[in-house]
Amino acid sequence: MARLFITPREVDFISDLTKEINKDIIGQKIYYYKVRSDLTNIHEVYEEAITKVFDPPVEIEARVDWDPSEVRTNKFGTENFKTVQVYIHYRDLLDRNLEAREGDYISYGDTFFEITSSVFTSLIFGQVEYKTGLKLACKQARKGQIDFKFHGPTDEGDSTDDAVQKTFTQQRGNAVNREGETGDVRALEKQGKVEKIEENVVEVSERGDESNISSSFYGDDYDE
Repeated sequence: MARLFITPREVDFISDLTKEINKDIIGQKIYYYKVRSDLTNIHEVYEEAITKVFDPPVEIEARVDWDPSEVRTNKFGTENFKTVQVYIHYRDLLDRNLEAREGDYISYGDTFFEITSSVFTSLIFGQVEYKTGLKLACKQARKGQIDFKFHGPTDEGDSTDDAVQKTFTQQRGNAVNREGETGDVRALEKQGKVEKIEENVVEVSERGDESNISSSFYGDDYDE
């Protein structure tokens, strides 16, 4: 598509639409654990770190292609091995000043994964400076590689408080919503080209339940 018709403004519009789908509709998320290479001691011979140092986890909206567990057999018996493909919006990473790299880790559900590859998926209308997103290929981390408490949701069979996500709140470009800081930036709003949406931020939670259903919509049309 010619640059005459796809200008930076159209690219910003495409980016904002992608964020709206990921953050305000789908709501799937991972937790990203960046390895601090400057604080991690690397073995001189094996070029691996026995103990890794991580930055605090960052919650990132993503689309996750979850594969069924593969059963592997070794001399100790059988084990389930999981892999996932994670698709992250590139502009969202830039807004957070975060670089997705091979060797970093993510958590999804009750499993930690190591990133084995990170590649751009495509360009926006062939314009080389604008990428749509990243595809992360991730394999289940070995025990001992990373040990932290899992962030929910994990599994409805768990007894922990955050095993099931009971609240989903749209972000709509707001730096903070009812669930805390979002890190969300909408380019056209930031540039003043469209009005910022302050109202009608929809929430799905038990607060909107007036009929003893487990969850319902809660928005500005309801009394708090």
